Amino acid sequence: MNSHWNQQEGRGEGAPLPDPGREEKVRIIRMAQSVEAQALHRKKMRRVWTGIIIKTLIASVFAFLFLMPILLTFTNSFMSPSEISANYGQVFATTENGGKMFIARKVNLKFLPDMVTFRQYVTVLFRSPAYLIKFWNSVFYVVPIVVFQLAVASLAAYGFARYSGKKKAALFFSYIIIMLMPYQVTLVPNYLVASWMHILNTRWAIWLPGIFSPFAVYMLTKYMKRIPRSIYEAAEIDGADEWQIFTKICMPLCRSGLASIAILIFIDYWNMVEQPLILLSDQEMHPLSVFLSEINSGEISLAFAVAVIYMILPLLIFLYGEEYLIEGITYQGGIKE
Repeated sequence: MNSHWNQQEGRGEGAPLPDPGREEKVRIIRMAQSVEAQALHRKKMRRVWTGIIIKTLIASVFAFLFLMPILLTFTNSFMSPSEISANYGQVFATTENGGKMFIARKVNLKFLPDMVTFRQYVTVLFRSPAYLIKFWNSVFYVVPIVVFQLAVASLAAYGFARYSGKKKAALFFSYIIIMLMPYQVTLVPNYLVASWMHILNTRWAIWLPGIFSPFAVYMLTKYMKRIPRSIYEAAEIDGADEWQIFTKICMPLCRSGLASIAILIFIDYWNMVEQPLILLSDQEMHPLSVFLSEINSGEISLAFAVAVIYMILPLLIFLYGEEYLIEGITYQGGIKE
């Protein structure tokens, strides 16, 4: 009697009686919730992976379309001249009057040659030095333009970014206007100025307009303006003069911007065609890009090999400087305050 009373007193008068099946019901509910959560997670992961696969396939298709001309050029450079003429000869065929002929059938795009030959490369590299001369003409035109345009643009951009004023703003606005103009608009003034300076049919006719192009000035000015003024002020307090600030502070902070702009300038002038055609009357001084723009039916086989050689240097520069190019475009320069 006392034991039963003590048990009721210890349990409390209002305490519910233990339910042996309650724990089992809770366990079953939790198990069902866990199974449902796993099913939702699997469904979500299927959607995620489906999206990834679809995006990968779309990106692969576009990548193949963009890389197809390069791949086609590389593989066709190992074809025999007869096979190339049979596949693409009608594209370059002309009438008796020199006009283009109508293409009556589809062009046969072949990625794999029937017979691999190195005849074109032997001709380009050893038997006909004219193509190598044109290649080195391209190098001699582009490298000085890249180097000296960056040198001139660095000094000009430092002045635009460092100091302010109405005259500076008007001058910088004129840079923007000139930069927005297509080269064909300024081609005639460049020809007249080159004729007045007596530098037509010389390398200077190509170098000078390229060295003083406003593109690099505009890009570097925007890049340098992101450098905090507190850095300049700290350098001035430490006793640094303008040249030391420019060489020791500004230029190191603009390293990625200089690299990305150099790559863009190189690719732009490596592919120039109008400037040499108008400013250089001597065909021996023409760069390799002019030859590729004047392909005729008798040079199709050589054109593929020349195009591969022509692509090597820009591809190497792009692959080597890809990180600098991306950093220079995405990162807006300097240290943000």
